[in-house]
Amino acid sequence: MASKKLLELRKQAEAVEARGGSVDAPKKTKKAAGTKTKRVKEKVQARKRLIWVVYNGSMKEEGRFPYDQRDAAEERIELLRQKSKKLYFIQPLKEVIGEAPGTAKLVTAEIEEEDVKATKKIMSEEDDEDEDEEEEEEEEDDDDE
Repeated sequence: MASKKLLELRKQAEAVEARGGSVDAPKKTKKAAGTKTKRVKEKVQARKRLIWVVYNGSMKEEGRFPYDQRDAAEERIELLRQKSKKLYFIQPLKEVIGEAPGTAKLVTAEIEEEDVKATKKIMSEEDDEDEDEEEEEEEEDDDDE
């Protein structure tokens, strides 16, 4: 079969030469090697925001505040220190914006001066009561001897 095709091609070539044309055998055209380029989708980085987080000594979160409310976070620390003499501190945290529902949300604490003053007053009253009880116990101990 291949020889028949070659004979036909040769006859065509001789006919073209006889007409005075150039002999250009029809060339087989190969398709370009299909190099498939994969489109790499650029991973969109999640947007983040900076917040202040109040932690206690055992790294338990005590509150979260927006970046522009650092003073409120410091007031929260002072309030917690008045309640108990434990260690509290602030650290910045980059939080992903638009997290899935059900995750921890930003808690903005509005601490007013009146609340702080009221807490101080309560704490001082409790301290006074503790001192009075201690004095009474000492007096009872002295009477027993």
